[in-house]
Amino acid sequence: MKALIITADLFEDSELEIPYETLERSGTTVDIASIKKGKVTGKHGYSIDAAMALDEVDPDIYDLLVLPGGKAPSALRKEAKALEIAQHFFDQHKLVAAICHGPQILISAGLMEGRVATGYKSIADELKEAGAIYKDQSVVIDKNLITSRQPSDLTAFMEAIQDHLDAAASKR
Repeated sequence: MKALIITADLFEDSELEIPYETLERSGTTVDIASIKKGKVTGKHGYSIDAAMALDEVDPDIYDLLVLPGGKAPSALRKEAKALEIAQHFFDQHKLVAAICHGPQILISAGLMEGRVATGYKSIADELKEAGAIYKDQSVVIDKNLITSRQPSDLTAFMEAIQDHLDAAASKR
């Protein structure tokens, strides 16, 4: 299994750190991509190296796309390549996991129409306006889309991702 995390500066630290570390511990290879290659820093000081710029990403080689929240999605949603990557994952029915403000990237890519999702409370109206069916729950699973609201939901978020990956692996 191979996962891609797309982020930018001012991400919510735990929403990147916990998925990254949990996926790595489970044996999943995790790559970080950002607007440009190099160090990205979260809202609370956690930093990690983005091994590649968005333009270098080949979405065909990944099984999972993770979109952490914080303020990073508001920058990423303006990047055509980030939207193209999200679109590719949806087109290929690959797993997309977005938490907090992460769904804003999916909204900007026009991917939320008719989807059941959650996100941070401040983007609930934006999700609804994009055609999503909003649920105020710790985790919402809609086919290949897993969404969560906030850092306190990370345990449920990661359990849902792992369950999906385990089910996919058992079908291989």
